[in-house]
Order: sequence, then C-alpha cells, then structure tokens
Amino acid sequence: MLQETTAAATSGGTNNAQALQQMSFGHLLQNFDLVGWAVFITLAIMSVLSIYWIVMNFIRNMNLRRRADSVIDTFWQTANAQDAIRFMEDQPRSEPFSKIALDAAQAAAHHQRHEGSRLVESLNRSEFVDRALRQAVTRESMKLENGLTVLATVGSTAPFVGLLGTVWGIYHALIRIGATGQASIDAVAGPVGEALIMTAIGLFVAIPAVLAYNFFVRMNRVTNNKLDTFAHDLHDFFATGARVGEVAAKR
Repeated sequence: MLQETTAAATSGGTNNAQALQQMSFGHLLQNFDLVGWAVFITLAIMSVLSIYWIVMNFIRNMNLRRRADSVIDTFWQTANAQDAIRFMEDQPRSEPFSKIALDAAQAAAHHQRHEGSRLVESLNRSEFVDRALRQAVTRESMKLENGLTVLATVGSTAPFVGLLGTVWGIYHALIRIGATGQASIDAVAGPVGEALIMTAIGLFVAIPAVLAYNFFVRMNRVTNNKLDTFAHDLHDFFATGARVGEVAAKR
C-alpha cells in the first residue's frame, strides 16, 4: 500500500513537472498554430517599431534641446543680421529654430524686393512675415510628431492583440478538456501557458509605448512653446527692420 502511494505521488510530481514545462516560452513557440504565430509576429513587429521610434525621438529631442538655446542666443547676439542668417544656414537640416528664422528672413527679403508691386499692396511687411512664420512653425511642429502616431497605436492596440492570443489559448484549453474529459493541470497547462504568455507580451509591448508617447508629447509641448516665442520675436525683428528694444534687453 505504501509503495502504491509513493508511486502515485511520484507520478503526480512527474506530471506536474511536465505541466510546468508545457507552460514555458520554448514550448509555446514549438506548439504555435497559424493564429498564434500571427498574434506573436504582430506583437513582435509592434515592439520593433515602438523601440525604433522611442530611440529616434529620444535622440532627436535630446539634440534639439541641447542646441536650441545656443542657436537662439547666437542669433540674437550676432550684431550683423547677415552673419546671423549665415549662422542659421550652417545649422543641420533637422534643427527647427534655424529653419524658422531663415523662412522669416526670406519672407522679409522677398517682400522688400517687390516694393511697389501688387504683393506689397495686398499684404504689408508685417502680415507677409507673419504668414511665413505661421507656416514655418506649423511645419516644424509636424516634424516633431514623427513616430508619435505609431507609439499611440501600439500602446492602444497591443493589449488587445495579446488578448486575442489569450482568448485563443483558453479556447485550446477548453477543446483539450472536452477531448480528454478532465481538467487536470497536465491537460490544460500548454494552452493556459499560451494564454498567460500572450497577455504578458501584449502588456510588455504596450506599456513602454504609452509611457514614451506621454513623455514625448510633453517634450514637444515645451519645444512648441519655444518655437512660438522665437517666432514672435522674429516677427517683431523682421517686420520692423530693427531689433525691438525689449527683445534685445532680454537677449
């Protein structure tokens, strides 16, 4: 009798160990069906896209914040306007503050070249520069949002994609229960493990995307405020043809 009890206990322990092995990630990959692979590959692609845009946006924002104050201060502190414009032309193509200043300078120069024409009659210098600045700020603000749509999409949909894998794993568990007539751990461990792992993967993909999205939206809001402030100062400068005393005192 004791030997039978010991054998049963040993058999139960072996079954539990095998059941735990069936809940591993390696076993999951070996037993994926078409739907399982589709869900897993979709989450993998989402994760790669999310990581790519997180890294790219982080590098871009760090470079922008590092250069922004230097670019603005150098522009205002340069005594000669032509030297200031040449400095802006030497900035990288991805630097937004220099591009806004160049657009304002080009608008002012264009308006001055066409004095006496219908252009000058329909729009005065202030209005023409203001329109150019608005377009420039809008353009640079749109560039700052590159990748944010991807992060928002991943953050909002990845949990539901993982939930699809979860539902599919539970469906397999119910099928196995019906086929075997028992709900023991060794009978449903594989499908239940698939369901749990898919849920975890969906959350691991979504959480960094949501956090990064909120972080970059906040950083972009600060940058956009700086762009607006700089644009207003540029408008005063190019519309009047001379640096406003109040702006010069600030700088």
